[in-house]
Amino acid sequence: FNMGLIRNHYVGRTFIRPDQYARDESVRQKFNPLKDFFENKRVVLVDDSIVRGTTIRKLVRMIKGAGASEVHLRIGSPPVAHSCYYGIDTPNREELIANRMSIDEIRDYICADSVKYLKKEDLEKCVKRPEGFCYACFDGNYPIPKKG
Repeated sequence: FNMGLIRNHYVGRTFIRPDQYARDESVRQKFNPLKDFFENKRVVLVDDSIVRGTTIRKLVRMIKGAGASEVHLRIGSPPVAHSCYYGIDTPNREELIANRMSIDEIRDYICADSVKYLKKEDLEKCVKRPEGFCYACFDGNYPIPKKG
């Protein structure tokens, strides 16, 4: 087992930074890909979700810049295409990459070789009471009417 991506745990969540420059700088400070590890490798990155796509795009470019021949993404949620109004600070809907782009367009934008998301029905199989789970950020069906 070897570490190929060194993560600085002192840098917080990058996607909630106030502007794009700050998000890009945070990603650069948070992750350090090791060239010897990635050289000519096919890489699969796993992430919980893609919100704007800017963090993962920067990370994919860093890994390819370190010599990876391919970078594939596997996302542990359905595409986030709707804002969350229940406590998670997500951007307005226009900033959500899955609201503006198809999966193929997302793949091209982030420079990945492939992108696969978890399907909503497969996510529902992972929770004990799927009927009590909020899926609004994935499907736009808000359990409580949103204000405004």
